[in-house]
Amino acid sequence: MSFPVAVQLYSVRDNMAEDFEGTIKKVKEMGYDGVEFAGLFDKSPAEVKRICEDNGLVPVSAHVSYDVIAADPEKVIGDYAKIGCKYIAIPYAVEERRPGAKLFDETVEGIRNFAKIAKKHGMTVLYHNHDFEFEKVDGVYSLDLLYSTLTPDELQTELDTCWVNVGGEDPSEYVVKYSGRAPVVHLKDFVMNGKGAPEKLYDLIGIDDGAQEEEDDDDDGFAYRPVGYGCQDVPSILEACKKAGTSWVVVEQDQPSMNKTPLESIKMSIDYIKTINK
Repeated sequence: MSFPVAVQLYSVRDNMAEDFEGTIKKVKEMGYDGVEFAGLFDKSPAEVKRICEDNGLVPVSAHVSYDVIAADPEKVIGDYAKIGCKYIAIPYAVEERRPGAKLFDETVEGIRNFAKIAKKHGMTVLYHNHDFEFEKVDGVYSLDLLYSTLTPDELQTELDTCWVNVGGEDPSEYVVKYSGRAPVVHLKDFVMNGKGAPEKLYDLIGIDDGAQEEEDDDDDGFAYRPVGYGCQDVPSILEACKKAGTSWVVVEQDQPSMNKTPLESIKMSIDYIKTINK
């Protein structure tokens, strides 16, 4: 069994901003089957749908923050449904919305509402983790508390295997743990020395300016890598995805490294995945 492979377009966000349609075309030419959005760069849903169709790419999912969805859930979810997305993923939870925090109950009710609206459109709500969900609340990981509070009908996982690993758990085991609830899995590779994870990791969630610059491995001991070029046991993760019933795997590389551009980096990832995705 082989998986269809998508790319999280945040990986090439500067290219998307400069040439949306041209970048989508390059993604297809590399051999990707689908895309996951992180913003639409002022394009209309109809225009994005047309671009995906013209290039033969499946619009799999989209990362949209909780607060953006909550501001107008009918419109936001409806817009991605018009594009053809099957999933809408909350990419993170700000600290006050996490389990044990003051807005957690409100967040749970909000996600329940999102799920009802998504279901009307034939969509599913996902949650994409980082490593901070592996902090414990009353002896239980925050991530597990989130998923035990909401039913699988209300919230599915989008396990980011890099952050599971950085959080101290085996990514393959965690994917299997959520069998039947892991339709989309992020393949993200990295290297990290004994210093541990640095503070400045979360470009995608807006903690810094999100500038897409090559990382210097010597500065903090952590660097993203194209899939297959870091410490992740990618073959084992794919085997775990088979056991878990995963439908899509998604490549994501927040920052380029190894003197490669973002486009070169995602090309290296898909080329590697093709050698083992069988």
